Amino acid sequence: FRDLNDDQGHEVGDQLLRAVAARLNQLPIEHFMQARFGGDEFILLLEGLSLFRDRALLQMEQHVKTVLEVLGQPFILDDGQAHTGTASIGIAMFSDAPDEPRELIKRSELAMYAAKNAGRSGFSFFDPSMQAQVRLRAELEAGMRRALEQDEFRLWYQPQFDVDGHLIGLEALVRWQHPDQGMISPADFIPVAETSGLILPLGRWILRTACEQLVEWRQHPILGRVPIAVNISARQMQHEHFVEDVCSILDQTGANAASLELELTESLLVLDVEQTIRKMQRLRQRGVHFALDDFGTGYSSMSYLKRLPLDKLKIDQSFVRDLMTDPNDAAIIRTIVALGRSLDLSVVAEGVETDEQRQALIASGCRGFQGYLFSRPGSARELEQSLPLQH
Repeated sequence: FRDLNDDQGHEVGDQLLRAVAARLNQLPIEHFMQARFGGDEFILLLEGLSLFRDRALLQMEQHVKTVLEVLGQPFILDDGQAHTGTASIGIAMFSDAPDEPRELIKRSELAMYAAKNAGRSGFSFFDPSMQAQVRLRAELEAGMRRALEQDEFRLWYQPQFDVDGHLIGLEALVRWQHPDQGMISPADFIPVAETSGLILPLGRWILRTACEQLVEWRQHPILGRVPIAVNISARQMQHEHFVEDVCSILDQTGANAASLELELTESLLVLDVEQTIRKMQRLRQRGVHFALDDFGTGYSSMSYLKRLPLDKLKIDQSFVRDLMTDPNDAAIIRTIVALGRSLDLSVVAEGVETDEQRQALIASGCRGFQGYLFSRPGSARELEQSLPLQH
């Protein structure tokens, strides 16, 4: 901005300011207002963030990256030239200075100067702990990109059993074998994959690896008869080429589509139910099966539920955990089992850790189980070695 003012005059600089303001007004962000604070500084006031600090931080990261991307595009001014600049963003949360607007602005300015010192086209939080958390997430994202390139991810499998102890399915669970930090839990890296978009290449890798495992186990006397379930994120399902990607992986690996089960969550359904149903129906025509994961924790509409081409409901482990002490959880489980029976769906309870839970689930009519009582997740080789003892 300063260079443009010095080279072409304040009139052209003012054009740039108006163009920046116009772009900010068109940001794809809900509940915000903007003001020009002075010179080339603008203030964006964002409302509607989560009350939970970690979630609010994720939302802020996404919004700030959107702003940087929008302002990083060239501006065409009256001189016909394309002008490209950079923005530095400082962030202060209202909790940093409640009831003190001037102090809040001062803190956001300090954060902005920190962002400038760290390099152009970046952002910084006033709160050091939040900044450290953002830095850690950035390092984790960079590490995941490297891990995809260097084949550091692994698929583990957790068996599912029926009431007679027969193996009825396997759930594929991704793990990260970090060269320095050892095995990293998906709880640490999946949220980063979701917000960064890395869930798309990671999801394709998981699907391909699971299908390759299906082919490898095709002749196995036990594992060749059971499906492998793969968790699908909302971002994957929303991708315009999701159906084509799944079909392409099935074609390339030669896996039997009838042995592939895709697990969706209830939260995914509220985003675009009609589009989700269409994609599920196309994959069902190919032979792919579907399960609704974490059932009972979302807000599935019965009108939609009966239209979904589902094969299975999975009772969320939060209900199983307190089954023996909370009558409400026991009632919810009985309701889910009855719902599954009325819709001709199988029902599997997750997180079964004690025989008391298993017996209570059986009494509720549940006939499928997954959890540490039966088997912990393990590699394909570990699963093969443990089967004679469990089957």
